[in-house]
Amino acid sequence: MKNIAVIGAGTMGNGIAHTFAQSGYKVQLIDISQASLDRGMATITKNLDRQVAKERITEDQKQETLANITTFTDLSEGVEYAGLVVEAATENVDLKLKIFRDLDEATGDDTILATNTSSISITQIAAVTNRPELVIGMHFMNPVPIMKLVEIIRGYTTSDAVTETIMELSKSLGKVPVEVNDYPGFVANRILMPMINEAIETLYNGVAGVYEIDTVMKLGMAHPMGPLQLADFIGLDVCLSILEVMHDGFKNPKYAPCPLLVNMVRAGKLGVKSGEGFYDYSESRKAENVAKMFA
Repeated sequence: MKNIAVIGAGTMGNGIAHTFAQSGYKVQLIDISQASLDRGMATITKNLDRQVAKERITEDQKQETLANITTFTDLSEGVEYAGLVVEAATENVDLKLKIFRDLDEATGDDTILATNTSSISITQIAAVTNRPELVIGMHFMNPVPIMKLVEIIRGYTTSDAVTETIMELSKSLGKVPVEVNDYPGFVANRILMPMINEAIETLYNGVAGVYEIDTVMKLGMAHPMGPLQLADFIGLDVCLSILEVMHDGFKNPKYAPCPLLVNMVRAGKLGVKSGEGFYDYSESRKAENVAKMFA
């Protein structure tokens, strides 16, 4: 399995493509938007330049990595020779189901189909294909080239052979794969998102401010990043989507998104990617200035 197709050139997709290509795999990076592909490749190049500057890789290794990536705007053309397809499109269930229906038709019968979803049911995604035993979750963490963990999520009918193949493949990338079962939020987000949501509730209820909440968690719990800063980094829209999936899946009110989070997403205050969330990123992408509405 040396040909890997990656669907989506956004933050997660270009990070996944970067990681596979740097590990010697041939990568077909696919997105319907040429502009998105151009931005994705520019990000990969910038991140490789950073690795060269830190002497973690050589200039030759950077060029080899870039040479391993080919871009496509046509899905059928991009997945033609893939032994594995990793979907990393927007966290939208209808979009993912459509992509997997298309992949089922466009790929060979033995091609493994993986999704990088952070919360959506692998079993639900697999059910729209004619190969549910070959569908699996590969939940990479952001930033993909740096973070070691990959959650490997088995759908209800994912085969043992496919699970073992993807576990070993993840190890070949220098990652640490952890096998989990298919329930809303899996493990990472089932634990992380309620914590983030509770931090937002704490702010919403006036218990403490943004800086104070994050400082307590960083200095008191040894977290490298406070929960509100982390929410901004992930994207508040993504956090809301994951909480909604868990709330719908478990029907448990403890997963209900905080009204403040809902309103911030409605207002377009999505965190780093929009320039403002709990912090103001107009001058720096670092969480140095609390947003005016919380100051």
